[in-house]
Amino acid sequence: MATAPSPVPDAPRAVRPRRRRLAVVLALAAGTAALFVLTVATGSHRVPVAEVARILLGGTADDPRWTVIVEQVRLPRALTAAAVGAALAVAGVQMQTLFRNALADPFSLGVSSGASMGVAAVVVGTGGVAGSFTGNLAGLGRVGVVLAASLGAAAVLALVLLLSRWVQSAVTLLVIGVMIGSAATAVVGVMLVYARPERAQQFVMWGLGSFSATTWPDLHVMLPVIGAGLLTALLTAKRLNALLLGEDYARTMGLNVRRSRDLALLGTSLLAGAATAFCGPVAFLGLAVPHLTRVALGTSDHRALIPASMLAGAFLALACALLSQPPGTDSVLPLNAITSLFGAPVVIAFLIRSRRGVQGVAS
Repeated sequence: MATAPSPVPDAPRAVRPRRRRLAVVLALAAGTAALFVLTVATGSHRVPVAEVARILLGGTADDPRWTVIVEQVRLPRALTAAAVGAALAVAGVQMQTLFRNALADPFSLGVSSGASMGVAAVVVGTGGVAGSFTGNLAGLGRVGVVLAASLGAAAVLALVLLLSRWVQSAVTLLVIGVMIGSAATAVVGVMLVYARPERAQQFVMWGLGSFSATTWPDLHVMLPVIGAGLLTALLTAKRLNALLLGEDYARTMGLNVRRSRDLALLGTSLLAGAATAFCGPVAFLGLAVPHLTRVALGTSDHRALIPASMLAGAFLALACALLSQPPGTDSVLPLNAITSLFGAPVVIAFLIRSRRGVQGVAS
């Protein structure tokens, strides 16, 4: 007796994951765009969403004050949050892949500690040749702080890249980076002991992180640097895919592991260094967003993971920027408190749900 042919599935199995990834990316893009407009519209003084859209599209608002608020205050803050969120998320993806460590983040190599050391030298340093140099930087105000943070991050990066020439193991390099970061943090602690209370307070405020301090001249520097780092990450997606199975396997595929590692380190340092220099050390995003994105996409393929992480990082950073300044009030909450308190429960819930799903399939 002839059997009836089995029904043809609606779509090949290989196509379904692609549709899922596309749906996730489109949802993130739409959510990020909507949250961007909402972040620009809300604050101590509410601006109608329709007026915000009109200003963003190049039109003229009914009230000239709204134009000033949006263009000079809200828009730089929203652009900063989106760019820094994307930068830290992609930097976290690169670090976790390079070191094959789920706890690696953009600051594992001590870039944040180096930036903190530079800022501490500016707000604390006095006397002598070094004190004269840092005093000159301090006289430049915010520009001096950004310059000091950039120099500190660059110094740590240069040291890590130099030491990487004699280190074959990525794990060993990670440990070296952590040790350098710890040493830089210790130097900062010693500096703060001899600082005047008001200057120590200035450093503490910088360490809380903020998206609100950037101006258009800042963005003219920050955005190209972050753009270069993101482009580097996109161009190295295939190299990162090869590293997923280990350095030995990547070498058998003809990959120059050392060059790939240096490119990943350079791109990560550009992203994390620019973000830290302008906004302070922003916690949580670089560690958590890559995990959330992998769960949402159902894949570790960097050709999908990197673009999705950009959008997810921008979305969460905008959400934290919105929460850090409650609508209708002049109060501003510490950014790092928001990123940790708001983000940690979300990450725990996603990871537990993902683990249960994996165990259910396995059983």
